[in-house]
Amino acid sequence: MLEIDNLSLGYGQRRIVNGVSLTLSPGVCALLGPNGCGKSTLLKGLAGLLKPQTGAIRLDGRELSAWSRSDLARRLAFMPQQPTAPDEIQVRQLVMLGRYPHLGLWRRPGQEDHDRVEWAMRQTGVAQLAEQALRSLSGGQQQRVWIAMALAQQADLLLLDEPTTYLDWGYQLETLELLGQLNREQGLSVLMSLHELNQAARYADRLVVMRAGGLVREGTPAEVLTPALIADVFGVDAHIVQDDDGFHHALARGTAR
Repeated sequence: MLEIDNLSLGYGQRRIVNGVSLTLSPGVCALLGPNGCGKSTLLKGLAGLLKPQTGAIRLDGRELSAWSRSDLARRLAFMPQQPTAPDEIQVRQLVMLGRYPHLGLWRRPGQEDHDRVEWAMRQTGVAQLAEQALRSLSGGQQQRVWIAMALAQQADLLLLDEPTTYLDWGYQLETLELLGQLNREQGLSVLMSLHELNQAARYADRLVVMRAGGLVREGTPAEVLTPALIADVFGVDAHIVQDDDGFHHALARGTAR
């Protein structure tokens, strides 16, 4: 359980996230909002990469600052919008990096670590690419490799900043389907920032909407995606429809400004 209590985050004197309170339960949650609203900053704070200016973040009732980096890495994994790796690193090598919170500074990977890496690659469908250089893969394949690294980390919660950015439509859906499958079959909870409202509504259990550093609304897709909210937050005149599978979709009719 991750609890956010009156949280403010920023850089130096500049405040980006202001007074956000939220409880993240197990499942798949999508973080939505216009560019610059604070989504990436919030995710960095939840990953322990930014110190709160005010308020607190608690994991299982314990403030994030009280966790050691290695213990925290065993509980949550963070994938930034544009993760980077050495040019020649191979898929298996990158996935093995997810084991380092369990290895410490001196222990070499053992059989358990190698088994976990193989399992993570199978789960994400990249086992056949294990010996290939990361840079030789397509965008969708690379995204799967980064998720495999997070799986090898054995974290309970995966934080992703725009995991579908720069991916073709098919690869976007493939990535979101994989995250849903990992939640259902492995119990991995996911918090991800997205731009595409309809993808969020289809693949997330809950939506969190931000604007100007604050929390606007949180709830199920049916509760959150309303014409009034979309007009207010995104400046879009939209009509909401429900498909035969029960998923809600926003159909844009133009700007609402």
